[in-house]
Amino acid sequence: MRRARTLSAQDRAPLRQDPEAGLISPCAFCRLIACLGAPYNTCMLESPTTHATDTRILARCSDTVQPVGRTTTAVDRNQSAKKERPRGIEGESRPATALLPIMAVVLFAFLVIGLALPVLPLHVHHSLGLSTFVVGLVTGSQFAASLISRVWSGHYADRRGAKRAVIAGLATAAVAGLLYLLSLRFVGAPWVSVTILLLGRALLGVAESFIITGAVTWGLALVGPQSAGRVIAWIGMAMFAALALGAPLGTILYAVGGFAAVAVATILVPLLAVLLVAPLSPVPAQRGARPPLMKVARAVWMPGVGSALSSIGFGAIIAFSSLLSAERGWSPVWLVFSAFAISLVAARLVFGHLPDRLGGAKVALVCVLIEAAGLALIWLAPDRTLAAVGAAFAGFGYSLVYPGLGVEAVRRAPPQSRGLAMGAYTAFLDVALGFGSPALGLIAGWTGLGSVFPAGAILVLCAAMIAAWLLRVPSPKEKQS
Repeated sequence: MRRARTLSAQDRAPLRQDPEAGLISPCAFCRLIACLGAPYNTCMLESPTTHATDTRILARCSDTVQPVGRTTTAVDRNQSAKKERPRGIEGESRPATALLPIMAVVLFAFLVIGLALPVLPLHVHHSLGLSTFVVGLVTGSQFAASLISRVWSGHYADRRGAKRAVIAGLATAAVAGLLYLLSLRFVGAPWVSVTILLLGRALLGVAESFIITGAVTWGLALVGPQSAGRVIAWIGMAMFAALALGAPLGTILYAVGGFAAVAVATILVPLLAVLLVAPLSPVPAQRGARPPLMKVARAVWMPGVGSALSSIGFGAIIAFSSLLSAERGWSPVWLVFSAFAISLVAARLVFGHLPDRLGGAKVALVCVLIEAAGLALIWLAPDRTLAAVGAAFAGFGYSLVYPGLGVEAVRRAPPQSRGLAMGAYTAFLDVALGFGSPALGLIAGWTGLGSVFPAGAILVLCAAMIAAWLLRVPSPKEKQS
């Protein structure tokens, strides 16, 4: 085929596309002939062209059209299959490799939260001499601040970039450590000391919100939304590992240097994490018009409610498993929780890719049933061995419910507001732990500790109905395709 002569700028000017007249550029006209009509029309229908996008359409057309007189060979079909292969299939290990630095940052960041979990009640109740109600108030202030700041952190990650959100969270955590240290100067005035401590815990909650929302948004930008399940699973795995590691470390620091040692560690560990973040390449902030908050909330509320219901089982394990073990004479009392945590981390490590590959709602539906069965087994267990097996089942089930429903939240959220969407989605976990655990405590007071676990299993099963609904109702993107 003869090449069309190159037109001058003056020749091209009157022929460029007029949006109202529907004219096309001369380059597009030449391709209309070269592409034999049909493929070009397909491209045009899919994406109305302008002169600036002609090159992209030419590339798409050239993928579908063979030169005249040439038959399609096996090699051609092979090359075509390679081009059409989804990103997530080729290079399965790439998401994990890309996420490792972010996982390390999350591990360091959540270590400071884990450090205070076992020793904060001892400091407030024994050192300051305050009531158990104040202990609950100080402990819960972090989760309340996290819940309130989720939307703020999501907006910040979308507008300013995920890396900046993580650094802002780490800096805020270090300031929280300074307030921990300052509260020790007023031990003689317990109410002044605990007020400063409350402010430090609130700042730590804000820091946690910025760190985890920024980390998930960063991970999604690095590996793409097609790996959302793996991003949520692996970053969550780093978070759980940090909490599990932080508890014994905090106990050791408290035994050696009191609460002052925990406060100093809360200052230094985030600063070390900043040094780890600094050399990492940032991802650009999302551009484009921001949809209103209510639109994002409508997109993620159904997966969020399912996540909250499934998290009731998690709350039952962390709040009441040790008390149940002590009541039934199972030793050590941490065995049930440890079996849950180990199973959860192992399942996310091995099966974290399944929500992306099989579908988030489908995986969540199966795993919710496994989690509920595990909780029921803890309730019925006659000894610690079966209780640990039930906890392992519950941990395995819960491990993929949260990322599975998270995949559905990402698919339904506007692309330019994924940070806000993940902040809103994570807020449902805060609600479940902040309000569900006290509600289970009331049930335990009325009917005994054992009843907490069947009650949790029933609520977890309600999440199965939501997962089934999400399977039947496609996301907006799936409707368009």
